[in-house]
Amino acid sequence: MTPHAPLIIDVAGLSLTDTDRQRLAHPLVGGIILFGRNWQSRTQLTALCAEIKAVRADLLIAVDHEGGRVQRFRTDGFTHLPPMRAFGELWLRPDKTTPGANALAACNAAAAAGYVLGAELRACGVDFSFTPVLDLDHGGSTVIGDRAFARDARVVAALAQNLMHGLRQSGMGNCGKHFPGHGFVKADSHTDVPVDKRSLKAILADDAAPYGWLSATLDAVMPAHVIYPKVDSRPAGFSPVWLQDVLRHRLGFQGAVFSDDLSMAGARVIDGRPVSFTDAVLAALDAGGDLALLCNQSLVAGGEAIDEVIDALARAQLTGRWTPSEASEQRRLALLPTAAAPDWDTLMVSARYMHALSLLP
Repeated sequence: MTPHAPLIIDVAGLSLTDTDRQRLAHPLVGGIILFGRNWQSRTQLTALCAEIKAVRADLLIAVDHEGGRVQRFRTDGFTHLPPMRAFGELWLRPDKTTPGANALAACNAAAAAGYVLGAELRACGVDFSFTPVLDLDHGGSTVIGDRAFARDARVVAALAQNLMHGLRQSGMGNCGKHFPGHGFVKADSHTDVPVDKRSLKAILADDAAPYGWLSATLDAVMPAHVIYPKVDSRPAGFSPVWLQDVLRHRLGFQGAVFSDDLSMAGARVIDGRPVSFTDAVLAALDAGGDLALLCNQSLVAGGEAIDEVIDALARAQLTGRWTPSEASEQRRLALLPTAAAPDWDTLMVSARYMHALSLLP
């Protein structure tokens, strides 16, 4: 096994093709991210996950499944989870009889949501979800919006901590995103390169604060495709200043660092110029990232971009342009569940699951 399998790729359909299997078997590929197009039913999803694990048992099967408008699987028994703002609103609801009771109820509800989210995914064979969102709701970002718990960093950290506790009860890890904060800027990094002109001191005191408070319990972090020019000219995901000096050293984070989707238009602009998929992957890894996401490229020209990146990264390793990291590989492997996945039918009638459902707002 390679000492480092940093690429997270996608597949186009409801089952694997021979080409998909060939790509997933490559030692530089560490996992797969699923999308709504990979979903038809629980039976189909479970079979797809089994196909993936048959290629390599150590492949990480991940998905963006937060609740609200970012939830890939919504039918055939999956619970429609509320957006994270619903928990923040419960926290802030006035309670004249028992001050603080609604805040505690919101924490309990967030833990319940984490358990339901993780248990349902794991019962179908999914290993990992990119959640929770730690961005603050400044009110102007349409791409974040109700995906954020609240405006107050303290409320966000407390609710995220409880959501992560629920995920851990289900046997699933967590990923805080988008470091050091995407909620302040209005531009959408799927199409633009957002710029946040605040100082490092201001960002650390506000948007990035949850990462410090949760640094001992976060399993993974995903940086924002945002430029903070008073800190570094590069977006956070390509910046050693953000990923190493701030996240690793100043905040003490020890888990895995994922890039955000490097196929996004805003993700492939470095130092003011557009770069190739391969250059973006190498820049993310050089900056201190452990894992690089290349999404939705299986749909374009038969996945040529995926093959090009795999081949180019292999050449970079052979020529010394890129050096695999054993520590990064250990961080990837640590994200894989260790407990057996629950059986769906048994989960549906379990007392813990039914109680968790009753706590959702």
